[in-house]
Amino acid sequence: MNTEKVLSVVIPVYDEKETILRIIDKVLQLDFVKEIIVVDDGSKDGTTELLREAAFDGRVRIFFHDRNRGKGAALRTGFGHVTGEIVAVQDADLEYDPNEFAEMIKPILEGVADVVYGSRLSGGKPQRVHLFWHKLGNGFLTFLTDLLYNTTLSDMETCYKMFRKNIIETIRIRSDGFSVEPELTAKICKNKQWRVYELPISYYGRGYAEGKKISWKHGFSALWTLLKYRFTD
Repeated sequence: MNTEKVLSVVIPVYDEKETILRIIDKVLQLDFVKEIIVVDDGSKDGTTELLREAAFDGRVRIFFHDRNRGKGAALRTGFGHVTGEIVAVQDADLEYDPNEFAEMIKPILEGVADVVYGSRLSGGKPQRVHLFWHKLGNGFLTFLTDLLYNTTLSDMETCYKMFRKNIIETIRIRSDGFSVEPELTAKICKNKQWRVYELPISYYGRGYAEGKKISWKHGFSALWTLLKYRFTD
């Protein structure tokens, strides 16, 4: 692989003091990573203090929200500061393995893709057994995405999305919370000039006792978001 440093990784974080330093370290081990943009979204568990006190590699830049505004707001801040030619999103927990970026970036570097999704549901990689209702809800939302936007994604709610920088610069993110996931997917799939690819990834999901934050209630806002952005921007 071309080891030129081209990838900017945006990490939104809220109350993840147990994992944030480990995930930053894992991303830094990738030799094609140009920078990490960490956005602390008003954490209250000590994450903020940990980030302020830690000594980081020069590739790490950290921004702080004075209050919790949501994942969408954190991504908006992060995307506004990236300088790499390619941009990826990394959650601050350990559910997703940054080593997957090495495969995801290939279609973009080879000039065949503009956007690459990492799918937890297309098989071929290790998977922690999913929560039934989460998988059912994601399956329904993915089906609705494919129906509304005439596409064939298998995992529309995945965190792992990678884009050319010029793609994300054209998308105006309006959602502040978890609805940013369906919003990004809707706006990406709506533009048929962008070449979207999907690759299987491993997934080490957490339960609620382990810190999982998204719940079935977010499915309703995701449903509304998919319908809304089919007809508006």
